Amino acid sequence: MTLFAWPRTAAFDRVVPKRKIYEHGAVGSALKERFVQQVEQISWAYKLAPETVNLPATKTVTEIQVFRIALKGAELDRGVLQAIDRAIPFPLIFELIQGTRIKVAAAYKQSTLQKGEGDSNRWRMSNYFETDWQPEHTIRRPLPVALGMSGLYEQLLHHLIPIPIRPEESLADAVERVEQLEAKQREINKIKALLKREKQFNRKVEINAELRRMKADLESLK
Repeated sequence: MTLFAWPRTAAFDRVVPKRKIYEHGAVGSALKERFVQQVEQISWAYKLAPETVNLPATKTVTEIQVFRIALKGAELDRGVLQAIDRAIPFPLIFELIQGTRIKVAAAYKQSTLQKGEGDSNRWRMSNYFETDWQPEHTIRRPLPVALGMSGLYEQLLHHLIPIPIRPEESLADAVERVEQLEAKQREINKIKALLKREKQFNRKVEINAELRRMKADLESLK
């Protein structure tokens, strides 16, 4: 799994108090408890911007922020990442640290301009993609080649998406295909459970046929 060497010029190194996330990330009492139980520290580690990575801002991506989250254990509620994403008005890449291990996680975060009383950005986020855990001292690769900030963001996410990107397929389409895959896999799991419970032979045959069709659909999405 790929770890990238963030440029020294992009180092930001600011500790982010949890209360700041609570204020701006719509965090309720139950989620606050997850922050307390699971998160040791949140750091705003790098700011990838035109002046720090020498790439022009684009309409959809002006900056990319890299946050490092030191965990108290191996688990992290995805609601924690969502709250941070809601609080920070830029695309985020998360590096999760637990002991001497690290993993990278991110959602595809798209801004949409809402017309009305005072235009403001609203964000649409996919599910989170993440790497496996790996040693924190793993050798890091240089940033991928890109012509602008949106291209850099797409390249970073390409390394997290768990399926090969098809020729001419946009990042948004690839993300949608992953979500369709996940939904299809959940349906297959339900059918498998139904098949296991079913006692009637004829009904088992019908369910098996449906299961084969759904598996074929799953393969076509891959």
